[in-house]
Amino acid sequence: MKDIRIALLDMNNNHVNQGFRNIKEISEAFQQHSEENVVIKTFDVRFKDEMPEIGDFDIFISSGGPGNPHREGHDWEDRFAHFLDAVLEHNTYNEDKKYLFLICHSFQLASIHWNLGNICKRKSYSFGVMPVHKTDEGKEEFLFKNLQDPFYAVDSRAYQFIEPNHKRFEELGMTVMAIEKFRPHINLERAVMAVRFSEEIFGTQFHPEANPESLIENLKDEKNREAMIENFGMEKYLETMDRIDDEDKIILTRNQILPRFLQFAKKNILKEAESLA
Repeated sequence: MKDIRIALLDMNNNHVNQGFRNIKEISEAFQQHSEENVVIKTFDVRFKDEMPEIGDFDIFISSGGPGNPHREGHDWEDRFAHFLDAVLEHNTYNEDKKYLFLICHSFQLASIHWNLGNICKRKSYSFGVMPVHKTDEGKEEFLFKNLQDPFYAVDSRAYQFIEPNHKRFEELGMTVMAIEKFRPHINLERAVMAVRFSEEIFGTQFHPEANPESLIENLKDEKNREAMIENFGMEKYLETMDRIDDEDKIILTRNQILPRFLQFAKKNILKEAESLA
C-alpha cells in the first residue's frame, strides 16, 4: 500500500503562531483516520531555510506568516518561488500529481509570484471572523460544498490582494473562488479571498485551519484585539466573541476545507498509484 507523504511548510519566521499548530492538528487527525500510512514532515522555510524536495512528498500545506509578502532579498524567497513553479510544472507533465494548499502569507507570495494582481498594504490591520462570499465559480467549488454563502472564516492580514489581472488568470487557467464582504459604505475594491490555481493547487487569504480556541488565544494580543474593534466596533467585537464557537461559522469552515482537500488528494494519489501498479 502506498504511503501518503505530507510536507508542512512553516512560514512563521520563528514567530509564535496558533495557525501552524492548527494545520498540524488537522494533518494529524487525517493521519490517525487513514488506513494508509501517512507520513508528516515539517519544514521551517523562512527561519531555518528548509524546503521540501517535491519528489519526496505528495501533499504540501504552506502556512500563513508575518511580514511583507513582497521580496526582501532573502535566500528562501528564490527557493519558494522555484518550489511553486516546480509543483505546477510537475503536474503539467506527470501523471502522479502533487497537491498544494497555500494559506494567507503563502497565498500572497504565490499571487505575487504568478503576477495575478495588486498585493498591497491595507489601510489598517484586519483581524476577526469575516463573512467570505463565493464567486459564481466558488459556488461550484467542492472545497466549499457544505459552506453557506457567505461563510465565515478567520481573517488576519496587513496586506490584501485587489485588482486581479483577469487576462493573466485566463492565461494560466486560474480562477477567483471567493471575495471579501461587500461594504457599500466604503469605496474600496473587494479583496480576493480564495483562488483555485489549478486542479491540484488551492489557496485562501483567510485561515481555514482556525478554531475558536486559537482565535481566543490570538485575541489576547492587544494588536489583534484593537484591529478587530477598529474594523467592527465594540458591539460587533462582543457579538463575535459570543458567536465564536457557533457550529455554523469557523468550526464548520475548519471541518470542511482542509479535511476535504486532504481527502481529495489522498483519493487521487491512491487511484494513480493503483493505475501504475
